[in-house]
Amino acid sequence: MVEQQDDEVAVSHRVLTIPNIISIIRLAGVPLFLWLVLVPEADAWALAVLFVSGLTDWLDGYLARKLHQTSKLGAILDPVADRLYILSTVIGLGMRDIIPWWLAVLLPARDAFLWCLVPFLRTRGYSSLPVHFLGKAATANLLYAFPLLLLGDGTGVLATLAKVFGWAFAIWGTGLYWWAGLLYAWQVRKLLADHDRRAPALDGG
Repeated sequence: MVEQQDDEVAVSHRVLTIPNIISIIRLAGVPLFLWLVLVPEADAWALAVLFVSGLTDWLDGYLARKLHQTSKLGAILDPVADRLYILSTVIGLGMRDIIPWWLAVLLPARDAFLWCLVPFLRTRGYSSLPVHFLGKAATANLLYAFPLLLLGDGTGVLATLAKVFGWAFAIWGTGLYWWAGLLYAWQVRKLLADHDRRAPALDGG
């Protein structure tokens, strides 16, 4: 039993794992996507980057479980990549006038709101809260919405259908995104009320 626990700890702190390498490659696609959307306006290639991002998002999680290579770094990289793709996409689509600026501001504002809660979590020895299903559902909706909205920036039946479905996902996803944010805020408030102030653990656990 002790050997198994030691092995799990070693795995949880590994950096150079296949899933982490995939996540790093996925992160490298963020500036590439933004450049493709804004400079050459190569929407087909930008959509391809988003497709590969979605595929690798599923693949790194699958391989982490399949190969027993889950790690603390991987748990950080995956949501960071999701947030950066959402941020880069709303910036790109906002600058292209595909989405209104109020939406481009509303989504990053939610993340900024949650970042403001981190110092309060640290007073109780936490750096973050577990990812809630509602937050995952919101992110999934938004990652479906943006490629469809980009595809809808054109003419024809396909573009019209993409725009309709894209806005459906965007509106639903934005609502869920903020709902999840308010739920996290409520959890932080409950944590502050139920736990005494204490210093974070020195080992980072």
